[in-house]
Amino acid sequence: MLRESATVVVARNETWRGSAATEPFEVGWATEAIIFVRALKAPIGVMPEVRIEVSPDGMRWLPEGTHFALPAEDDGMTMARVAHFGNWLRIAADLPDGAELTVLVTMHLK
Repeated sequence: MLRESATVVVARNETWRGSAATEPFEVGWATEAIIFVRALKAPIGVMPEVRIEVSPDGMRWLPEGTHFALPAEDDGMTMARVAHFGNWLRIAADLPDGAELTVLVTMHLK
């Protein structure tokens, strides 16, 4: 049997400031995900870690436990792998005052 796969853009050319998150995506059919975050412009300020969040309904969110760095330079990229995430998935971050990052975030699902 051929496995399904999908690549989904969940944030494109968005400038993150303060509390930010991607659009939620329904991923219940998948067993694994790789999430890439690319900086489309040079970051301003200190970049915090981003967290992966899961949800039973796409509206209320809990941290899944995986954290990874946001890109620290123009055109920089970071990523994380995750499995056992239920039906809804997104990433979120809390940027400190004055910090901002313009992102492209993609999920690669199998």
